[in-house]
Amino acid sequence: MVVRVAVNGYGTIGKRVADAVAKQPDMKVVGVAKTRPSFEARVAIQRGYPLFVAAGGKVEEFGAAGLPVAGTVPEMLEVADVVVDAAPDKVGRENALLYEAAKVRAVFQGGEKADIAETSFTAGANYSAAKGKRSVRVVSCNTTGIARAVAVLDRHYGVESWDATIVRRAADPGESKKGPINGILPTFKIPSHHGPDVRTIFPHLNVQTIAVVVPTTLMHVHVNRVRLARPAQDAPELAQAFRSARRFHVFEEWEHVDGTPQVMEFARDRGAARPDMMENVLWAHGIRVDGREAHFFQAIHQESIVVPENIDAIRAMFDLAPDAEASMAITDRTLGISRS
Repeated sequence: MVVRVAVNGYGTIGKRVADAVAKQPDMKVVGVAKTRPSFEARVAIQRGYPLFVAAGGKVEEFGAAGLPVAGTVPEMLEVADVVVDAAPDKVGRENALLYEAAKVRAVFQGGEKADIAETSFTAGANYSAAKGKRSVRVVSCNTTGIARAVAVLDRHYGVESWDATIVRRAADPGESKKGPINGILPTFKIPSHHGPDVRTIFPHLNVQTIAVVVPTTLMHVHVNRVRLARPAQDAPELAQAFRSARRFHVFEEWEHVDGTPQVMEFARDRGAARPDMMENVLWAHGIRVDGREAHFFQAIHQESIVVPENIDAIRAMFDLAPDAEASMAITDRTLGISRS
């Protein structure tokens, strides 16, 4: 079976998801949607993706820009088995009514409230929860990062509590109208939304999160303090637990990766089409273990970390793989994600 995938919203996440879908042996891109003409719309056409006009857009504007369109979103849904909603935050709620009327399955992003879908999702944590579902929500970049790490440590040691300080990037690299230019902005809602969001995947986890926003566009960084149910021997043992898991990259001290600038330079040097880092990034020398207490840093590339999760969500919804490991193996191979 080849699942026909439509992508509604061809921005930071949507264009990456479309490219990822195009690499899967069991999926096909049948259309992408944009509200207005842009360089991204032109690139979509160059890549062979049928271009459709999203709600609020005007077909004539695309024609005036010399961009041929295949129709509007309702017409795109007619040829799709599932739609990945990558529209701006909060727009998915309105789009959901359209998908339901068209009887098309839908994958939503973490900018939407959890109740928009039947389940929240991160492949390594709750793959089976998405099996057969008609709507799934892939949680946000930061929630994905925490949930992945929780799944690893819970499997090896059990987790009693998780406290994270999230140092958030102010904007994506392509954005120019948001974020602090010279300042650090505390998020005064305590806990930040990330902790409750993690509990949509791990309902019984004692997790607390706070966040600050800093003037960078590269990545987020998490400062984690974890209370384990069973003690870890030492930091190298904990590092090995992460190395052995899918979608983690652990840098060694001798690699001289001081922080997010070198991480993104590493991503560029890997030679992928985009300098994306879809893995959780950890530093072996940034892990400390004292019995049941574990502390570690991790960096999260907000532009790309949820991309493989969208692919696995689709595969789970259509039962294209028997379990998480089988699906993630296909996704990781096609996207060039390897264990560190």
